[in-house]
Amino acid sequence: MATNDHHETFPWKHVIGFVLSLVLTFAALWVVLSSGLATKLIIGIIVILAMLQASLQLFMFMHMTESDSGKIQTINMAYAFFIAIVIVIGSIWVMWFVV
Repeated sequence: MATNDHHETFPWKHVIGFVLSLVLTFAALWVVLSSGLATKLIIGIIVILAMLQASLQLFMFMHMTESDSGKIQTINMAYAFFIAIVIVIGSIWVMWFVV
């Protein structure tokens, strides 16, 4: 019976990714609740932390570097990014005209 060593080891990569995600989340929470910085600076820091966390999750949990079919994965990521942008811009557009 052939065994795959990849599935028998402890998932250190996932644990490290989870801990780093928690650190980034708590850093954003601290910036908002306790930093006392200007609102525009807080928003900028939150955006940077969000981009860091999104890229961390792409590489740690979504296995961006582990695929043999890089072209298909790139197309899927571009499509997902497009959908996210449409949702965000559409939501802002709707809220702009409702208020």
